[in-house]
Amino acid sequence: MNYTLHQLNVFIAIVDHESITKAAQSLNLSQPAVSIQFKNFQEQFSLPLTEVIGKKVYITDFGYEIAKAARNILFEVEEINYKIQQFNGLLSGKIKISIVSTGKYVMPYFISDFFMQNQGLDLYMDTSNKPVVVETLKDNQTDFALLTVVPPNLDVEQIELLPNYSFLVCNTEIWDQYDQNLMQILNKYPFLLREEGSATRFISERFLEKNKVRPTKKIEFTSNEALKQAILAGMGISILPLVGMKDQIKDGSLKIIPINDLPTVATWRLVWLKNKSLTPAARAFLAYLSEEKVNIQNKYFDWMHIYLPH
Repeated sequence: MNYTLHQLNVFIAIVDHESITKAAQSLNLSQPAVSIQFKNFQEQFSLPLTEVIGKKVYITDFGYEIAKAARNILFEVEEINYKIQQFNGLLSGKIKISIVSTGKYVMPYFISDFFMQNQGLDLYMDTSNKPVVVETLKDNQTDFALLTVVPPNLDVEQIELLPNYSFLVCNTEIWDQYDQNLMQILNKYPFLLREEGSATRFISERFLEKNKVRPTKKIEFTSNEALKQAILAGMGISILPLVGMKDQIKDGSLKIIPINDLPTVATWRLVWLKNKSLTPAARAFLAYLSEEKVNIQNKYFDWMHIYLPH
């Protein structure tokens, strides 16, 4: 055997994407370069790693076993690099964080300075919908998860990071066109919703039920960013977290609709499994958050108080 680490990375990319073309794109390499590396890797085995049927690449059972071993090898190499950094006096390792979609407006501000101060650390941050984030946490595939609602069946520890205020909003042009008459707007335009299971969907349905509102049509979106763009385009009205609307509220393209019982307030929480053995890097990150979270709130999120009822 005379395989290289580069060949292992190439093969894993092919397994993950089931395509040499897509593997090349993910690695920022040309397709011929990936094909040559894979050919050289395959020649070291008497059994095929893949099968090509039509134009699709299929991974053989043997190929999956080799991919599993390759991942273990690359993980150990990564650990060696981290240990070298530790002996040089650097905090090292990788921190994995899974966040719900709106969390992209929050988590980077709580991460940035910590990682700038610790150059030996790597970060993997995945953005998904709530069910995927919860499943990732439950299966111990991540160190931390950023959520507002923590499932009661998970035994977790947590640190509260930031209040999450949600408002009823619409396109300012529509608001003015209907002389700020909410019921006319609700009778004319659909109520836009997130998918089932999201915290924003729960807040919206509770609002509709409490106010006995029965919109003519409901339209679903799988991210708050898509939902916000739909509101800006005049497709309807909805409830959205304030943290993701800073620029649009400031420039006047979105209008907060004043109404009783809103805004609702939840809390962004960084959570982790209670029985998880946290790495030194993860423990250092929690210590940093405990010490700096108030400063981060004041520095980056103080603007939200302007829009809260007094």
